[in-house]
Amino acid sequence: MTNESKVVEKKYLIPFILITSLFALWGFANDITNPMVAAFKTVMELTHTKATLIQLAFYGGYATMAIPAALFAQKYSYKKGILLGLGLYSIGALLFYPAAEFQMFGFFVGSLYILTFGLAFLETTANPFILSLGSAETATRRLNLAQSFNPMGSFLGMIVAAKVVLANLDADKHGVEFSTLDEATKALDRLHDLAIIRDPYVALGLVVLLMFVVIAVAKMPDTAHQEKIHPWQSIKRLFNNKVYRSGVVAQIAYVAAQIMCWTFIIQYAENLGLTKEAGQYHNMIAMGLFIASRLLSTLILKYVNASKLLMWFAIGGIATTAGAIFIVGMPGLYCLVATSVFMSLMFPTIYGIALGNVGNDTTMGSAGLVMAIVGGAIMPMLQAMIIDKGTIGQMPAVNVSFVLPLMCFVVIATYGYRSYHLKKKLE
Repeated sequence: MTNESKVVEKKYLIPFILITSLFALWGFANDITNPMVAAFKTVMELTHTKATLIQLAFYGGYATMAIPAALFAQKYSYKKGILLGLGLYSIGALLFYPAAEFQMFGFFVGSLYILTFGLAFLETTANPFILSLGSAETATRRLNLAQSFNPMGSFLGMIVAAKVVLANLDADKHGVEFSTLDEATKALDRLHDLAIIRDPYVALGLVVLLMFVVIAVAKMPDTAHQEKIHPWQSIKRLFNNKVYRSGVVAQIAYVAAQIMCWTFIIQYAENLGLTKEAGQYHNMIAMGLFIASRLLSTLILKYVNASKLLMWFAIGGIATTAGAIFIVGMPGLYCLVATSVFMSLMFPTIYGIALGNVGNDTTMGSAGLVMAIVGGAIMPMLQAMIIDKGTIGQMPAVNVSFVLPLMCFVVIATYGYRSYHLKKKLE
């Protein structure tokens, strides 16, 4: 086997391992935060719609900071972009301490917004950095391998959310009776519960600080393109690139589908009479399937065209979300869990396909794909508005709400089909 055919060359192994560890760090942040929508709804007595301000802030931060992150990395280096990202990540997480002291939902939302500035820097720099650590031939497989560690962090975040947070909320133990308690009792419960929510984030902030030190002292290859490119020229070329432009739309759809399926699985389970903690356990099963499928699909990509495999996985997602909509009961929940099997390869594969022929515009192109994470800010709020209706016709509104991720999978399947034929024309 030649160096060109290796997924990770020996000379890049240590940098690859260190940067790949960051994928787990932002996976943890993503999936400890998704269940917080349900937690804050109960503790702060919010509607589903208002509670999704958590998602609006968390994923909106990506859209705000992605282009500044790309410009910073282009001017300096991938390593400096990663260090700035880790610094912002840590600050946002540590701000959960004063947020809990003041007991202000808006403070928590603002803290998550700053935290996500850091994640935007990390994703904008780490993804193209991984792509650059070796040959273009193996770039998509290399990114899929690195991204396999993202759901491992996500799985740990889900465990902490279920066992440390959701299982210990005093407000949730009262159920629907919490809103009828006297103000003094509610205040005591809220003080306890906000501390329960706070502690994992503060611990996370300290871990991120440690990673900042490790990355700061480590030697990293400067694989960024040395040619300085005017950002507007880069944006113009990217906009005229059909595969890239459609890839951004597909990435918006994917992130929206992922966040909706993983955030509202708890509400889906609650509608069937399960507790929040039990709903989160089903989310953890979904993540386990996601991890296994991500590893398997990375192997399959060696033999199957990435665009074709993306299309077939998206069709699978259409089928399982249709089951979650039309099958009322536990089988519908199982269909929703199974959707994670088909989501597994989508983010890194769309990323790799979209950046496959952008040349020196990789850094700015990465920013556009990270900005696409804004799909996770907008669509969950629309889904929450549907869920707040209770029932639609004779069907539970939570079931009907999954028509939104189904539509997202249609967009992704179309992108897989079109990108395959567009690339065939370019060959």
